[in-house]
Amino acid sequence: MFLSGLFSNKNAVLGIDIGTANIKIAQVTRKGKPVLDTYGSVNIAYQLGGKADDTAVQEMARVLKTLLNKANTTTKRCVISFPNSSVFTSVIELPKMTNEELAGAVEFEAKKYVPLALSDVDLSWEVLAAANPAAVSVKVLLTAVPKQVTRNYMRVLELAGLQPLVGEIEALALIRSLIGEQAVNCVIIDIGARSTGLNITENGFLRLSRNLNIGGDTITTKIAESLRVSRLRAEQFKKDFGVSNTTFIPDTVKPVINIIKSEARQLLTIAKSQNMRMEKLLLVGGGANLPGIEGFFEDLGLKVELGNPFKAVEYNKEIEPMLKRYALSLPIAIGLALRQN
Repeated sequence: MFLSGLFSNKNAVLGIDIGTANIKIAQVTRKGKPVLDTYGSVNIAYQLGGKADDTAVQEMARVLKTLLNKANTTTKRCVISFPNSSVFTSVIELPKMTNEELAGAVEFEAKKYVPLALSDVDLSWEVLAAANPAAVSVKVLLTAVPKQVTRNYMRVLELAGLQPLVGEIEALALIRSLIGEQAVNCVIIDIGARSTGLNITENGFLRLSRNLNIGGDTITTKIAESLRVSRLRAEQFKKDFGVSNTTFIPDTVKPVINIIKSEARQLLTIAKSQNMRMEKLLLVGGGANLPGIEGFFEDLGLKVELGNPFKAVEYNKEIEPMLKRYALSLPIAIGLALRQN
């Protein structure tokens, strides 16, 4: 979507997922089936928002460059995602028309959905494949990123010595790595450290998307406050007990997860009103490592699974035990690296 076509296509592509608490990378080379060459993850202390912050930019570039070196990446060509918290996304429906007419219509409609002046955002859009070829309307994915956010991230990549091919929203990368070309209807919930993304897909295309400002760190904080322990110990409690009904932790954890479940239920209601029938729910993100979390969402009436981005790539089987530890954290990075245009 953003910065598309700046560099020619080659075999290796680096996916860079800069989240609210860490950076994840994955390098994929296409040799028939895509091959995962290397990957990595590192915590970050700075966040890039919508303001100019040279200190944060410099520090993030330094951390990213160190991660690239440790992961032994061999390409500078990269695809990057912008955090959900920085992106305005909507799927709008418009009558079928020519591309020229559509461009004007999208810009007009964007004023209704983007809470900033259009002159202050990088606006992009793409037509989503229609579920019914005979339909008289089309669904359009509208994306707007504040220009300062774009400048911050492009500066990080420049300082890290990288060449950005394109930028896109996290939801599209998740669909690419977790669903691929499968024509399935599902809910993808990405529970990050400080935010959670919820996405509804129909026939493998994004239809609805929401973002919540809660995540794994919210759960850790609640446990620390409730048990009056340090955050480090609270984090260990979270990993050990999760949402199992056999411990004293659930009463602290469940309200946070219930907010996510409630939002998912609302999206399912909207999907049903639009005649979309969901088949399953996929959980990813660091927060999806919470023991017992799959069962917590089963009352939504869907088959619940943990997402596995490694189904989309080949990899060295000798490192499979290590890879499994990162299966829920790498879907966005891998999905970005799988992008072909």
